[in-house]
Amino acid sequence: MNNPSSLRDLYSTNPSTWTFSPPSNSTSSPSSAPISSPPSSISSHTFSSRPVQNSIFELSPSLAEPGGLDLGLLLKTLVASAILEYTTTAIAMPWEVGKCLLQVQWIPRDAGQGDDGELATEEVTEEVSDDESGEESYFADPLNPGPSRYPLPRPADERGYVVRKNVMEESTRPDYVIPVGSADGVWAMMKRLGRFRGEGWLALWKGLLTECISDMLSSTMQPLIHNALQNLFTPNLASLHISPGSYTALLIPVASHLITGFILSPLDLVRTRLIVQSFNPQHRTYTGPIDALQKITRDEGGLRGLYLHPHLLIPTVLDNIIRPLISLGLPPLLAARLFPGTLVSIENSPVAWGVVEFASSCIGLLATLPFETVRRRLQVQVRGRAQPLKTCVEKRPIPYNGVVDALWHILTEERSDLPVERVVTGRNEEKGKEGQGEVVEGRTRSRGQREEHVSIWRKTGLGQLYRGLSMRLGAGAIVFVLGVLTGGGDESGWAEL
Repeated sequence: MNNPSSLRDLYSTNPSTWTFSPPSNSTSSPSSAPISSPPSSISSHTFSSRPVQNSIFELSPSLAEPGGLDLGLLLKTLVASAILEYTTTAIAMPWEVGKCLLQVQWIPRDAGQGDDGELATEEVTEEVSDDESGEESYFADPLNPGPSRYPLPRPADERGYVVRKNVMEESTRPDYVIPVGSADGVWAMMKRLGRFRGEGWLALWKGLLTECISDMLSSTMQPLIHNALQNLFTPNLASLHISPGSYTALLIPVASHLITGFILSPLDLVRTRLIVQSFNPQHRTYTGPIDALQKITRDEGGLRGLYLHPHLLIPTVLDNIIRPLISLGLPPLLAARLFPGTLVSIENSPVAWGVVEFASSCIGLLATLPFETVRRRLQVQVRGRAQPLKTCVEKRPIPYNGVVDALWHILTEERSDLPVERVVTGRNEEKGKEGQGEVVEGRTRSRGQREEHVSIWRKTGLGQLYRGLSMRLGAGAIVFVLGVLTGGGDESGWAEL
């Protein structure tokens, strides 16, 4: 029995199992068919029917399967994504409302003080003494009448309204304004807003729809703008010998955030005004985001005033440059400082990377919160022929002239100790025990020691520039602990409310 020298002839007798096209009727030898036909047939089958992967199909993997686009499945995916985004925004919205109201609230340094610079007093109701119960003395000197039992009339404006001297005056405070000195944190402001007669608990979700739409558009537009800028300027950056890991490469990500923030800045303006305005329909200025956009465009300079007014443009540019620059560029720099000689990333050392992100978030909040506060206050100011906004918190009666002017006046004319202490004294105590002390909320302290133990943080407006700092630091700490417990994640960046 003769064995064949090769198995090639035996293997080529059944070429139909390897072909991807109908067998031809040519009279060529069987060994030539599998050599020429499979490459062309395989290539046509592989690349002609499979669609190109698109980012929109990442919402559901089944959308990218061959056979055409399932519009019903795509619609269900979009609706589910919108509901998830709306629910997530609704959970965090009360804290955002409380923080925004604290940032806008104006607390002058003389809050709670009278005309003589002393703290305002609330006199306790007492029985009238015998000397004051009768009529005026018959022998009183008309040239020197002495103290009168009837106070002088308060000065009024041209319309007859009493001029308000102090924000602590209950009689001249509008009924839609929350009293100053009632909240010293985001949680306290949330409780005061919910319990206030003109607001209610539903006011904690003011501006929810606008916030949700803004977040969805921002998360969709920023990657698209980033990819467009990268495709447009990457060859130029390569010609300048800029490596992807250098800090100069942050230009494209920061520019994408800046362009996105500039395009969506009207929505941020509308959101702030919807949060700050009174929730009472009688004093409400805007009924919704569309009505707010229409009125702002009509009364405050059109689209040009909506985008290019200095009080809106400069804070928008500063906020959308400083925030991504710190969040993207600071973690690698801190990682090199805190862990020298070690490559720290979320893949190889998630705990160390969590420490770096938490430290960078704390530093970033110290740099960004003052500009965010100034931006909120400038957004509340109306321009053009628009009527002043009736806000649910105290606002500065004189408008600011810009970013630097707002920073200066907040530091120099405001105070940060909330609540403002009230001095409760009796009329007879004030006469008989003058100079001995004052009863302050159940405590007695000397007049000369009134401001002795008050820190610069509370006595000046420095704390006003950092409203919501503790809440954001707490949120960053929670994110850090969850990241350590779960072993990190695929996404980087620092979270804030």
